[in-house]
Amino acid sequence: MSFIHLAGPSLLVAALFMLATPITWAMAIGALSFFLLNMDSIPLSNFAQEMAEGSQSISLLALPLFVLAGCIMNGSGITRRLINLADVLVGHMTGALAQMCTVLGTLLGGVTASANADAAMLAKTLGTQMVDRGYSRAFAAVITSSAAIITSLIPPSIGLIIYGFLAETSIGRLFAAGVVPGLVLAGGLMVTTHIVARRRGYKPLRQEKATRAEGIKALVDGLWALSIPIVIFVGTRYGLFTTTESGAIVVLYVLGIAVFAYREFSIRDIPEVLAEAVRDTSTVMIMICAAAAFGFYLAWEEVPQGMSGWLAGATQNPLLMLLLINVVLIILGTAIEGSAATIILTPMLIPVIDDVGIDRVHFGIVFITNLTIAGITPPVGGLMYIASQVLKVPMAEYAREVLPYLAMMLVLLVILSAVPQISLWLPNLIYGAAAVQ
Repeated sequence: MSFIHLAGPSLLVAALFMLATPITWAMAIGALSFFLLNMDSIPLSNFAQEMAEGSQSISLLALPLFVLAGCIMNGSGITRRLINLADVLVGHMTGALAQMCTVLGTLLGGVTASANADAAMLAKTLGTQMVDRGYSRAFAAVITSSAAIITSLIPPSIGLIIYGFLAETSIGRLFAAGVVPGLVLAGGLMVTTHIVARRRGYKPLRQEKATRAEGIKALVDGLWALSIPIVIFVGTRYGLFTTTESGAIVVLYVLGIAVFAYREFSIRDIPEVLAEAVRDTSTVMIMICAAAAFGFYLAWEEVPQGMSGWLAGATQNPLLMLLLINVVLIILGTAIEGSAATIILTPMLIPVIDDVGIDRVHFGIVFITNLTIAGITPPVGGLMYIASQVLKVPMAEYAREVLPYLAMMLVLLVILSAVPQISLWLPNLIYGAAAVQ
């Protein structure tokens, strides 16, 4: 087979990436070029068939349902209540608005399921307030985009749903596995923010801690929203519904909260919420379809087998293998958006980790954490672009401000890789210990 047939589609995709072509279209065009080059042996109709098959999984039903639930919550007063709760918790701390951003990102992780949505919301609300109170625009963009990363670990996470579908791994266990690393990441962000804010003199919002009465009032006010992850865990743990069905349950649950508890949602709001959910879901689903067609090309040319063979030849030690994969992912993450990288790389790497005995749930948390960190890494970080666009920050300024946060996250990534129990303790506690898949 000629070089053009073998490497042409990959080179085309790389060229399209450099031309700033959207990831979805770059993969679709690359896949189409493969089918056009091989029309003598593969029917061109297979291109459409492979794209369609990319969406044919019952596990993916959870994706639009959780997105819809997040859209309903965003339109029903939940953000305001969680901001009040964050203010009560950390309003007295140095750099209070930035600390509130991390706390709010953690609380929203159990509501919206979308890091991109959280980055936009945090930048529009707390980010603009930070700028008004004298914080640098670049710092505000960095902390709002960094806080949004937590959403990729706190359930229900779109990234974990996609990984679980591709890796044929329990999404319920993945949801549980993301909680502790998500909280550890939040703690790391708050420590880093404290150091930066203290050096720059970013002030608290309150002179004293909130009173117990204020704390109880804010907690009660936000309690309905905070109960959503508990509903998911309890329902899936005791077999009341599957993880896929939990998406539908959560939609009904948040509808009840929005209409009867908060009373800030009406029938008139439904068309706008549905339209937002359709747009957000379609963006992810079309990417999955394009990646499925591109994945057919990779499988046909035995690229996964080649990568597996190269990695397997490098080491058989599980920790060294995980660290090596992390290095590869960090390099790729600077050029490929996180969701696309998840879709492309998961089928390639699962045989590798299985061969050396790495737990798929543990790997999933390390994998998603790694690729989501790429969201704040220039030059193609999606979260970086969202926050920078809202706050009008040049990439060069953002790149300088993000360095201490990237350093902290890379240290956390090594710790998560070296200590599997950080990820596996909670799923083993809730669902029982599982054998390595």
